[in-house]
Amino acid sequence: MQGTTRSTASAITPVEAPAVARSLSIPGFIKRNTCYLAAAQACVGIGNQMMPTLGALMVVHLTGTEALAGAATAILGGCRLLSAYPTGYVTDTYGRKAGLYLGLLLCFLGSFVIGLAMAERSAATFFLGVVVFGLGVGAVQQLRLAAADMYPPHRRAEGLGYVLTGSLLGAMGGPVVISVAQNTAPGLGLDPATLAWWLVPPLLVPSAALVFLIRPDPKEIAAHLERYYPGLTRRAPPPAAQASGSLVSFLHYYPRLVAFVTSTAVYGNMTTMMAMNAIALSHHGHGLPAISLSVAIHIIGMFGLSLPLGRLADRVGRRAVMLLGIVLAAIGGCLVPLAAEYWAVTLGTFLVGLGWSCINVTAVAVIADTTGPAERGRAVGTNDTLNGIASISLPLLAGPLIAVAGLGALAVLSVSLMLVPLVLLLRLRETSPGRYAH
Repeated sequence: MQGTTRSTASAITPVEAPAVARSLSIPGFIKRNTCYLAAAQACVGIGNQMMPTLGALMVVHLTGTEALAGAATAILGGCRLLSAYPTGYVTDTYGRKAGLYLGLLLCFLGSFVIGLAMAERSAATFFLGVVVFGLGVGAVQQLRLAAADMYPPHRRAEGLGYVLTGSLLGAMGGPVVISVAQNTAPGLGLDPATLAWWLVPPLLVPSAALVFLIRPDPKEIAAHLERYYPGLTRRAPPPAAQASGSLVSFLHYYPRLVAFVTSTAVYGNMTTMMAMNAIALSHHGHGLPAISLSVAIHIIGMFGLSLPLGRLADRVGRRAVMLLGIVLAAIGGCLVPLAAEYWAVTLGTFLVGLGWSCINVTAVAVIADTTGPAERGRAVGTNDTLNGIASISLPLLAGPLIAVAGLGALAVLSVSLMLVPLVLLLRLRETSPGRYAH
């Protein structure tokens, strides 16, 4: 009986006539749910942004060698990759809130263990904490899916934009938490890194409370959108769009294939340029304060315009915004390694982040547009897994590439990465925002 219900929910997709779409408004409880998700995203983002800042320093402090400086970031990325699809299965089976609770619990335990490791000067405990925290961060990525679930197709990317903007607030909160810890820890007889990570769990408790307040479960809303948006009707999608939850079934439908490939390419490009930005600026003689400012501007590009980009995708279509993202990412990927002036390199990092933001909003919107609620969590989890593979492998490739061919080779790599999704996007037919011709 359960399987019958699940397949029925997946076999229909909400669709509205243009005149009806313009008249539909977002119910108040969905607006509240969206605020809860955005706030939870911000709280989780604080801990997530602390790892790039403190991770390498903590590893060196605990192990006594710089050879393992990148281990924490690598482990975090690998664990996010491992947890993405299983969490998608949990959210498809038990609801989005179940997956979010799981992710928040793992983040809570992981951040506490990381702080404990610094207090006890234990490298083994530290790496254990990073593993647990990384699994939790991967699971909490389903926050953006929960936002997509609650909105009709013509407002879906906008809903994603609201929640992703919370990531910017989290990125800004990370330095605040670190500063508070640095000023307070000596008086408590603690290492600043210890206190910084022990400040994360208290932030996750209200996040769990916010998730609890979300009613009903976003998956339930997605399965019955017409109840909450009077005027929506439903139609059967093309048979090719139906998926069983496997990678092959997701890739079988062309619009989803385009979303997966584009997201993976741009994600790999972004992480590569983010990793190599410091090398490029250092190569031109800029110090740590200037590099830190450049990274901050990059993060603003990643999340600061998520909401207007989401609205743009709802108005002009996912394909147009994805094409814009590809072009911006390629231009930025050329400026970072080739430009000589500080602000030109920093502009490149901003454009790389902005291009990624275009794709981050629209790729999830395309996946939600073409996948039923009972498979949507696994579809987004699959996309996150592919992104994780790219984020680990491409930065590792970039190092030897620079050593052999110089910084300029990164521009060639960036443009090459954008060519395949560009060709796929040019062939994608989007008849109206969120609706595709097979």
